[in-house]
Amino acid sequence: MHPLITSLQNPAIKEVVKMRQRSHRDEAGLLIVEGYREVKRALDNEIPIRTMFYCPALYQGKNEPTLVARSAELDVPLLECSEPVFRKIAYRDRPEGLLALCPQIRRTLADLTLPENPFVVIGEHIEKPGNLGTMLRTADAAGADALIVCDRCTDINNPNVVRASIGTLFAVPLAEASTEDTLAWLKARGIRSVAASPHAERNYTEVDMTQPVAVVVGAEQFGLSEAWMTQADELVRIPMLGQADSLNVAAAATILLYEVVRQRGGK
Repeated sequence: MHPLITSLQNPAIKEVVKMRQRSHRDEAGLLIVEGYREVKRALDNEIPIRTMFYCPALYQGKNEPTLVARSAELDVPLLECSEPVFRKIAYRDRPEGLLALCPQIRRTLADLTLPENPFVVIGEHIEKPGNLGTMLRTADAAGADALIVCDRCTDINNPNVVRASIGTLFAVPLAEASTEDTLAWLKARGIRSVAASPHAERNYTEVDMTQPVAVVVGAEQFGLSEAWMTQADELVRIPMLGQADSLNVAAAATILLYEVVRQRGGK
């Protein structure tokens, strides 16, 4: 049996509520992982869980107790919550009764290990956590080896990044760096950068992506910086045949990433 928390004034509960603020998350060095699939992927990828909060009354299926049991075997501190208490700490409108605290992701370019023929995704000035999370989910599905966030505008440890990625945040190596450092890093490793721009002349299907490649996208409001526009190895465009002149950055990334998959034979 684990302690049942019924008071909203419990210190552990108050700490989790404070983590709605980025400053408190950063100070604690923790991120919030909520939901069955998200917690499962943290466990599957051997991400250490510092504390697990659970509420059987909110379980959506029959598999949640298995994750609680797995956590117990790993000596994770487990705190059972009453439904009102769990709803207090939950980010979701429809919580699933599982919430874990894990170490923040703080990875640099030096921490990335790439295969012989790498496939990298780069996002510059990504503003919305949901977009970054969706890009991570696509990067995982397309078999990308890493995702690099350049000159970030959003917190990569935001709970909504975890949620939108459905936990693939823990499966895709994610690093942060400046655009200048990333350009130098790519060139040093012989990785060609293919940057998306509505002003490019070449269609994205016309560029060879079977060799070491980095697909580069920027937020739709401002596009890519001058550094990428002038120093990328290739500029490509996605045809826009309607009234809109650009796609959501996550949608653009999906199209380009699956072009890499297509050219590499789906392997």
